[in-house]
Amino acid sequence: MLLELTITNFAIIDSLHLRFGPHLNVFTGETGAGKSIIIDAISALVGERVGGDVVRAGSERAIVEGVFDIGHLLAREKAATSMPAKLAVAPESDGGAIEAETLTETLAEFGIEVEDGTLILSREIARTGRGIQRANGRATPLSALQRIATFLIDIHGQSAHLTILRPEQHVYYLDRYAATDDLRQQVAALVGEWRATRRELDRFQRDERELERQRELLQYQVDEIEAAKLRPGELEELERERKMLANAEQLGALCVAIHSALAGDETGEVSGALDTLAAAQRDFADLLRLDDSLREQLSELEQALYLVEDVATSVRAYQEEVAADPQRQAEVEERLDLLAKLRRKYGATIEEVLAFGEEASRTLDTLSHREERIADLQQREEAIRQRIGAIASDLSLRRQSAGRALGTAMERELDDLNMQRTRFLTEITQRGDEQGAPATLDGQTASRAFTATGIDSVEFLLAPNPGEPLKPLARIASGGETSRIMLALKTILSRADAVPILIFDEIDAGISGRSGQVVGEKLWALGQSHQVLCVTHLPQIAVLADTHFRVSKALSADRTTTQVEELKPAERTRDVAQMLGGARTSASQANAADLIKRADAWKRSHKPRSATA
Repeated sequence: MLLELTITNFAIIDSLHLRFGPHLNVFTGETGAGKSIIIDAISALVGERVGGDVVRAGSERAIVEGVFDIGHLLAREKAATSMPAKLAVAPESDGGAIEAETLTETLAEFGIEVEDGTLILSREIARTGRGIQRANGRATPLSALQRIATFLIDIHGQSAHLTILRPEQHVYYLDRYAATDDLRQQVAALVGEWRATRRELDRFQRDERELERQRELLQYQVDEIEAAKLRPGELEELERERKMLANAEQLGALCVAIHSALAGDETGEVSGALDTLAAAQRDFADLLRLDDSLREQLSELEQALYLVEDVATSVRAYQEEVAADPQRQAEVEERLDLLAKLRRKYGATIEEVLAFGEEASRTLDTLSHREERIADLQQREEAIRQRIGAIASDLSLRRQSAGRALGTAMERELDDLNMQRTRFLTEITQRGDEQGAPATLDGQTASRAFTATGIDSVEFLLAPNPGEPLKPLARIASGGETSRIMLALKTILSRADAVPILIFDEIDAGISGRSGQVVGEKLWALGQSHQVLCVTHLPQIAVLADTHFRVSKALSADRTTTQVEELKPAERTRDVAQMLGGARTSASQANAADLIKRADAWKRSHKPRSATA
């Protein structure tokens, strides 16, 4: 349940803090007052992509924060931990499967800790379009909010009713009603695997001459890299050796000078540091015979003598190594040229060149055995198609059964919504395809075309008037009928829907006052098992609210701001009176009071014995 909502500098909202009730929360107010902006802010909070244009003029950033009570969701998941995991497919995927997750697992994945069942989501949107999201104070990616939202909120915006007019969406509504999402997602995972197999198979079955050219090129590349006998770190070693060979004469002269300074010249005419240190050592020995207080210093002097001897020896050995060698220098230059050529072609470093050679060798091996690989892929493709056909057959049968039940349920709900004698049909068809999946329906097995949703094409048909043929919704449903159809479908689906918060932004669009009360009653009934937030212009819906908010615009310092207040009983009467007739006359006041009184009586008579929030 959404307990609190705080909005700052969002569109024309300066600062707003709301506390919601657990059942039906209704927002009323003049057009343009900002009712839908509140829904837009909630949508942004749960991950909808928005730009910097939502930031209020003159501000640098907008902030939306919501406090949710998720204790009942976590408790329900804990009780259901023994249930097997399902497969889920990300909406953007091409059929690839991921393990379905619970809210508990999603929170754990992003390191979000929950205490006392409270989850605080916040989103900060900068004018640049960038922003930061947090869950219980922990910074999270936007995808985290989106995934968490799937467990919390179902938002039916002003244009959401258009989805029911799109036949490609009908299969998802049907599967939700039939509780067959898991089967559809298993099919989607298999179809993704099948498509990947087909792509690889097609690659192997391309033009033979192209494959042969590719094989020859790979063979040349592998041979060239192998012939070079590359070693990791070789380039650095050669660079050091080239520098040494190029400066051999200067290095030799420096070594002679250093050795002479340390050990003297070879003739013995010039003494070096070693001779001086040896003389000092002899003098020190004479000193100690007279006074041994400096014996420790003698030890240090002897160590220095040994160190200088080691340095002189090392310099002499290095001098012998750096002698000019034109032949070796030419070999090093030739080797470096070869390495440079290979690096230009295959990678910036020796390691990258070797990695390229290994990958080319693997690809070459695959191409060299492509006949066997093609046979394996064909066998795998056939096995996947068989599995798709088996699962899709089961899915189709369950859809057909659920489709009949959905039609009956929808006609009953539409009858309540003043669309009496409307016929509603879930049409499920399949199309034959020799390259499809073998599916068994009505005892007959045939190859049928398939997609990520299975072998079925699902479309809702409607006949709003007796005697008229059933036709697709998009061709015959008016705006008011579409809204009522969506509400009927939401009502049916919500009975098995685990999402606790339902939001309707102007679900009453196109609905007359005559049908408004029935729509309000449906929304109120939904509020007994869900928390419902609803933006409406109809007084017949507003009077059924358990919590009523009035949204208005105010002018302060030449700036327009949106204000929201929770209405008390007397204020509700005035607001409903204004919705009824515009002017607050005594007649409209009396009419509003009567509407509220009758709505309260109806609610008392229909109140469940143990309503849940």
